[in-house]
Amino acid sequence: MTLKITNSNSLKERARRIIPHQTGTFSRSAENFVEGVYPVYIESANGSRFIDVDGNEYLDYLCALGPITLGYNYPAVNAAIIEQLKKGILFSLPHRVEVELAELFCQTIPHAEMVKFEKSGSNAVTAAVRGARAFTKRDKIAYCGSGGVWHDWQAAMVSRDGGVPKFNRDLIKIFDYNDFEGLEQIFEDNKNEIAAIVMEPTIYEPPKNNFLKKIRKIADDNNSLLILDEIITGFRLDLQGGQKYFDIKGDITCFGKGLGNGLPISALSGPSEFMRVFDELWVSSTNNSEALSMAGTIAVINEMKEKNTIEHCWKQGKNLFDGWNKISEENEIDSKMVGYPVRMHMECFNKNKSHSPELKALVLQELVKNGIFMSPGWCSISYSHSSKDIEYTLEIFEKVCKEINQKVNNDNYEDLIEGKMPKTVWTMNISPTKKK
Repeated sequence: MTLKITNSNSLKERARRIIPHQTGTFSRSAENFVEGVYPVYIESANGSRFIDVDGNEYLDYLCALGPITLGYNYPAVNAAIIEQLKKGILFSLPHRVEVELAELFCQTIPHAEMVKFEKSGSNAVTAAVRGARAFTKRDKIAYCGSGGVWHDWQAAMVSRDGGVPKFNRDLIKIFDYNDFEGLEQIFEDNKNEIAAIVMEPTIYEPPKNNFLKKIRKIADDNNSLLILDEIITGFRLDLQGGQKYFDIKGDITCFGKGLGNGLPISALSGPSEFMRVFDELWVSSTNNSEALSMAGTIAVINEMKEKNTIEHCWKQGKNLFDGWNKISEENEIDSKMVGYPVRMHMECFNKNKSHSPELKALVLQELVKNGIFMSPGWCSISYSHSSKDIEYTLEIFEKVCKEINQKVNNDNYEDLIEGKMPKTVWTMNISPTKKK
């Protein structure tokens, strides 16, 4: 089956003449997928599916890069937005909805005595870092995560670092997840200089050997703040985030993505002891008080509470995760899901047990041709994904595995790629610190 993507390709060429890198988000650009096979532009979306500009329908497992936790075009959220729209979008003074959302948020999230709203996850984490630097009177950051914060303090560590002053590289120290000794070495090498440890509670690997408890202790022992980047784990692992799921306390904790089910909103929160620093810092933006996103986010949180949506996502995600890996094993296609049922990632290996981006691209290509949209990155589940959606996905994956087995000889996966291989968005420029 070959997809017709004529309108997508036409829009892509128009965009490349007037938009740098074709779109405002690197991870959405055509070159991030199997370009020439994948659709490039979406027309509409509903529930767990979207329709592209050529009329093709797809079951979506990228969920807008993760924010869609309830589903596209979700009725309760839409209703809240429409009701607020009648009152207005942005005003000369704060709207009461900001206070109402803040109260609901602090009632929901552990240790959140205060909250400050922003418009993106990058802004929230950057604000938290600035707050930690102001609070501790220190400049350096120990970081562990999957990227995604593209302001100067972190962009210094990645390949797309043009325009970032070089001194920023000296202010960020990288350590690997579950490598506590590496973090210890950072503190030994930078005594009384680390303002904060900034990290995701988990990516795909679970914590081992009390890793997160040790992180909390080393932060306390060195008078450094622990900033938890819950842009992805928040409102996904648990309604109360990774703090509840892993029983770990952040001094400042940042949220985004799933918080608003697609609305442009993020948050940083924590005990007043730390959050009061923002009374003094110039962390402010005209659109931070935009009311549509706040009204919609109240509906998102209430819907999650009332319908226990996250439990549903875990259940459906586990069905996909376990079923996928069973089919992969039975068909001897080494294309396994790793991570958590609510945040999984496909890893592919060739017969020599080496990572195979070619096999991954081939699997993704064949899936999308059959109406299953996945990305080279992570796989998401929303509340709108049904048991039938999962069953259909597994049926298609089994069909794809059998077809690959019929066509492939000696790992010649790339010969079967009908478009361009997906490009890597960024690579790490700074090596993680290891114990000396």
